[in-house]
Amino acid sequence: MKTASGPAADPESGRPLEIRSGRPWPLGAAFDGEGTNFAVFSANATAIEVCLFAPLTGREYARLTLPEYTDQVFHGYVPGVVPGTAYGFRAHGPYEPEAGHRFNPNKLLIDPYAAVLSGRARASDVMCGFQPYTHDDGSFDTRDSAPVVPKALVVDDGLLAPFAHAAPKRPWSDSVVYEAHLRGLTMRHPGVPETLRGTYEALAEPAMLDHLVRLGVTAVELLPIQAFIDDSFLTRKGLTNYWGYSPIAYGAPEPRYDRPARGIGTLERVRAMVDALHGAGIEVILDVVYNHTGEVDQFGPTLSFRGLDNATYYRLNPERPRWYINDTGTGNTLNVGHPAVLRLVLDTLRRWVLVLGVDGFRFDLAATLGREPAGFDPDGRFLAAIRQDPVLSSVKLIAEPWDIGPGGYQVGRFPPGFTEWNDRFRDTVRRFWRGDDGVSADLATRLLGSADLYDRAGRRPYTSVNFVTAHDGFTLADLVSYADKHNAANLEDNRDGHSDNHSANHGREGPTDDPGIREIRARQMRNLVATVLLAQGTPMLLAGDEVANGQGGNNNAYCQDNPTGWVDWEGGGDPDLSAFVAHVAAVRRNHPVVRQSRFLHANRRTGDGLLDVEWIAPTGAAATPENWNSPCFRCFGVVLRGSTLPHLEDDGRAVLILLNADADPVSFVLPWGRPGHGWQPMLATTRPDGVPDDVVPRPAGRPTALPGRSLLAFAEAPVDNRPNRGAGRRA
Repeated sequence: MKTASGPAADPESGRPLEIRSGRPWPLGAAFDGEGTNFAVFSANATAIEVCLFAPLTGREYARLTLPEYTDQVFHGYVPGVVPGTAYGFRAHGPYEPEAGHRFNPNKLLIDPYAAVLSGRARASDVMCGFQPYTHDDGSFDTRDSAPVVPKALVVDDGLLAPFAHAAPKRPWSDSVVYEAHLRGLTMRHPGVPETLRGTYEALAEPAMLDHLVRLGVTAVELLPIQAFIDDSFLTRKGLTNYWGYSPIAYGAPEPRYDRPARGIGTLERVRAMVDALHGAGIEVILDVVYNHTGEVDQFGPTLSFRGLDNATYYRLNPERPRWYINDTGTGNTLNVGHPAVLRLVLDTLRRWVLVLGVDGFRFDLAATLGREPAGFDPDGRFLAAIRQDPVLSSVKLIAEPWDIGPGGYQVGRFPPGFTEWNDRFRDTVRRFWRGDDGVSADLATRLLGSADLYDRAGRRPYTSVNFVTAHDGFTLADLVSYADKHNAANLEDNRDGHSDNHSANHGREGPTDDPGIREIRARQMRNLVATVLLAQGTPMLLAGDEVANGQGGNNNAYCQDNPTGWVDWEGGGDPDLSAFVAHVAAVRRNHPVVRQSRFLHANRRTGDGLLDVEWIAPTGAAATPENWNSPCFRCFGVVLRGSTLPHLEDDGRAVLILLNADADPVSFVLPWGRPGHGWQPMLATTRPDGVPDDVVPRPAGRPTALPGRSLLAFAEAPVDNRPNRGAGRRA
């Protein structure tokens, strides 16, 4: 109950502070109207102190030992501590790195249950529990880190304004996901006031909402907004952690995305952002990072988990606990199999849903979260806990189904309830449109929702999250403009980022004024987008692709918080691409057969005797095994009809999609379907906006021109046999 300088007292009233026993729940700081209960887990600490800080000066005015220890939870109640009070913890215990213990009470620790932080975190050598310049993590650093560590703030959720709009609760089969970086999305948007750009409020601006609605987006998937740290290896080079995959407080929003007036108001602004998106019919999905933390390896800072209980929060090398298991490639791996750590994950996820209103999560390196002592287990503790949770099991769950550890590639192996990023779709679509040999058969599987991966245990086609671009890799414009990565700006000698991108520059590396190359690139972008949006599954678009945003060939812009990493809304290479994306999204929305919730397996329908899916060769006949086995078979069609199973998605209109990855045009005979019906053009990637010049239905059995490197889509329609059916250039 004393600080180093004397009795602890309230800085405003001057009254002495007291601490009572309190209770071991809830974990974190809980205000009850009169004071605050503090509770923090540690299985190996000998004592934990709560430190209170003056709001203006940041001076530590109280250091109070939590008096009780119940079921491995230290706890105490301090009357008079109100919302807005800044606090942190100091943990006492053994400093024995060889045994896995790294307690150092000189290091202020962020509450793992922090709801909001006082400011952003930047790495400092003062944060290290050892003497950093000795490169000896067995040494002990006595400097106080409090001046450089963000403080948690006591909050009262009951004071938050209610939401004005209900969550949209979009079915997966109707979803179009838009992956975006919160800051990079608005930093250069002309319709967003400069004072708001890069903030939570910016995403709620009418200019942004209107754009997303016009585009046909139903869910925004935000790169990490859980509070994170700028890593020291970046700050030493004058760079920052732009993407945010170095979390330090799982329940707290990142302060740098708020206006200068941060603090408790950050929660209101995050909620207002979510509420505005909900009002526009758009869900909010968060990219969350529970596989590792920003404390990195044994030479990283002591910010929270390491100082509170290193041996519990992290998976340590059993042969030498001084070292961390590194299945994530980031230096450490969170021990989500431990009950206390798993509880932290579940509690903070529920907070984002129940308090901040988000609609789902994308789990970074989710294979790590499914690891058990014997390896990845789809029924392991973490995945089972999520699936049985009454709150979390009802929101959207997306797995990035891999990590870099042994057996880390787990695409298709996640349990029911999870959708998955499908890199098989990404690579196959890229290779097909690049013109690679022998890809068409695999593309056919990907176009139908990758049943080879997901058609089991009642999983549906929307389990496959289909994408060709994401934050990690080339943008759409760079994918068709660069054959190689150009990551020199990351100051890693171009060693970082993927080297096998299945990309093509179509004649010249990077920007060009050559009209022929520019036209090919523009059409290829449209081909790629159309394939994503017309495939069975859940389409995901990368923010900025709709305006042909580029990053100069940088396929790993994780540290580029500058125009390289920001969306260039006005300088993109294809101003019509946004209209094209909106048109294809409308085609998807208006034709249920391209977004079915049942897998199609070429079964015969009982109503009309037709197959639910047919693959067509350019002759108009069914594609044969010889076609699929030919490495030069780059042009084919697919007819999609409603599944043979009873459901609500079949509106009676079949859809025909023709794809030609060859450079040369093909005369494609339109296939036969229902008597008296032909095919009405509704999409042409040869057109900048995707709208065909001629939308008059074409008879079945007649040839139609399918230009090189193009995709055409038709809707089944009655054939108009009257004279003068219309003229105009064929798509």
